[in-house]
Amino acid sequence: MTASTEHLIRVLLVDDHTILREGIRSLLADEPEIVVVGEAADGEEAVARVLELHPDVVLMDMVMPKMNGLEATRLIREAAPSVKVLILSMYDDEEYVQQVIQAGAAGYILKGVAAGELIRGIREVHAGSSLLNPSVAAKLIEDYVRRVHGDDPPSGREPLTPREREVLKLIAEGNSNPEIARILCLSRKTVESHRTNIMRKLDVHDVTGLVKHALRTGLIRLD
Repeated sequence: MTASTEHLIRVLLVDDHTILREGIRSLLADEPEIVVVGEAADGEEAVARVLELHPDVVLMDMVMPKMNGLEATRLIREAAPSVKVLILSMYDDEEYVQQVIQAGAAGYILKGVAAGELIRGIREVHAGSSLLNPSVAAKLIEDYVRRVHGDDPPSGREPLTPREREVLKLIAEGNSNPEIARILCLSRKTVESHRTNIMRKLDVHDVTGLVKHALRTGLIRLD
């Protein structure tokens, strides 16, 4: 029996891989109380589609062109607070998870989960629950315990400011300090200061480490 319209969970699929969106759409088609109302291939399109389609749940990838899932989640939560964002990601890094939770995501699960877990996750965040993949939750708990016992260097956990995230993205994309200064209309000295602060906060000491962090957290992607 088909669920009545008012009881349907309206889902928007956001991922830059068409084959993944098609696979999830096919999977959800077998669930009578869930309907896929639309798709988006990047964060900018996701925000626009949320405003157009008014879904209940956005199933959001993190690493996408134009705008990543983290920024899209922030904008969606500001523009449509009632919409639940469920992150579907490859990465279980605790710092990464903390960022998306702070951005307003209702849940975070890994792409390797079984189909039943994904469907259950959609239902749970729609019902108002928060959801974390068990392995992700375990890492967050470990991180919390380290903080409580003072085993974690505070400098490595200090969050980046929005400007520092911009600078990090440009560094990871291969821009030099003068180029970043020109792009962001900053002095070269200010860019160098941001670069120093970023490395201190992340406890990273070379550009390779910065690139890895930017990839892991969805600031940049490999095409």
